[in-house]
Amino acid sequence: MLYRSFIIILIATINAISLKAQTVTNNNLEIDLKLGVNIGGSAPLPMPQEIRKIEDYSPQLNASIEGTITRWFGTSKKWGGSIGIKLEKKGMRTGATVKNYHTDIVQGKGSISGYYTGFVKTNYNETMLTIPVLANYSISDSWKIRAGIFGSIRLYGKFDGYVSDGYLRESTPIGAKIEFENDSKADYNFSNNLSKFHCGAQLGGSWKAAKRIWVNADFTWTFSNIFKKDFKTISFNLYPIYLNLGVGYRI
Repeated sequence: MLYRSFIIILIATINAISLKAQTVTNNNLEIDLKLGVNIGGSAPLPMPQEIRKIEDYSPQLNASIEGTITRWFGTSKKWGGSIGIKLEKKGMRTGATVKNYHTDIVQGKGSISGYYTGFVKTNYNETMLTIPVLANYSISDSWKIRAGIFGSIRLYGKFDGYVSDGYLRESTPIGAKIEFENDSKADYNFSNNLSKFHCGAQLGGSWKAAKRIWVNADFTWTFSNIFKKDFKTISFNLYPIYLNLGVGYRI
C-alpha cells in the first residue's frame, strides 16, 4: 500500500515537472524514473571482537523506486546537478557466533541484560524515504557518473532476533550464568531504538542501454548509526552499506 501510494504521487509529480520543463528547456533538463534492488547490509566498522564468526547472511529483497531530475549546465552539458526522491527498503538476516556480546533478552514478562556467548540470529528491515543530492558528469552520450550526499527518513523499522546454543552472563561478564541449550532460545527486539534519520554518501553511474532505458549502479555508505545515540545495549555502531542495481526510464 505504501509503495502504491508513493508510485502514484511520484508519477503525478514527474508528469507535472515534465510539462513545466518543456516550457523552460528541452535540452538541459532530464527526468528519470528508476527501479532497483539494494544489496548489502548494516555492518560494524571495524569488526568488533565480540563477533567471532558470521555463520549465515541473507540480503533480502530490498526494492527501491525513485524519481530524479538532472539539470545540465552550459552548451557542452558535461556537468550537472540532480535531486531525487526515493522510497526504498534496506534489510538483512544474519547469524553469528559471538562471545561476551552485550544484549537484552526477553525472559517471561521482563528482560535481562548481560553478556551473551553463543549463536545470535538478527533480522533487520527498514523502509526509508531518501533524498539524494548529486553532482553529475557526462563522459559520453552513453555513460554518466555521479557523486554526492543523501538524507533519509525512516518510515518503518524492525530490528529483532533471538539467541540460542549458548549462555548469558547476567549484568557483567562474570555474572550469574543462564544457559540456552538444544531448542532453548530467547528473543530480543530493539525496533523502538532505531534512529529516525540517516545521512551518507553516494557514488554511482549509468549506462545507456536503449533510447530511453538506462542501467544504473549506485553505492551508498551511511555515516550514521542505525540506532539512536542514547542506545547503549549494543556496544558498537552499525552502518548501512548497500549497492543499488536497477534500470531507469528517461521521460
